Amino acid sequence: MVISKGRDADTHFLNVDLDIYSTRDLQPLVTALGTTIIVLHVGRFKRTYGAHLEVAKLTKNADATIREFCSLIKCLPHSERQLWNATKIRDFNIGIQARLQPFCTEFALEAETVRATSDLGARIVISVYAPERGRPTEPAAKTDSNKASRARR
Repeated sequence: MVISKGRDADTHFLNVDLDIYSTRDLQPLVTALGTTIIVLHVGRFKRTYGAHLEVAKLTKNADATIREFCSLIKCLPHSERQLWNATKIRDFNIGIQARLQPFCTEFALEAETVRATSDLGARIVISVYAPERGRPTEPAAKTDSNKASRARR
């Protein structure tokens, strides 16, 4: 779970979801993680089971959130860790809310975090959400050219 301290008008990190899919029921794995996670969804669709989770602990960025997930998974009891190992897809999905400002924003992951993710057989996925239509933007700076443009109308 992340509390954004940036301006909403800027591109910013939202959160990391753990998305896992399996041919086996994932409820025992989710139950083993207990109150350390927030369950967004756990269940079955056709022949595939899925779980979509967030960490319950406050974290400050994607790197810290993924490291927290990795730590929780490494501490799973043996049978639940075997269930993790049997999953088909294990994604740490980093959510980014795009805005028009700033021109460039970087969200870095440490090498150790990438290694820990790889050791768990997981992927790092990045989801960028487009700016919302109709969302008010910051007022444009008034310039002489803007004034001249309005005067010609």
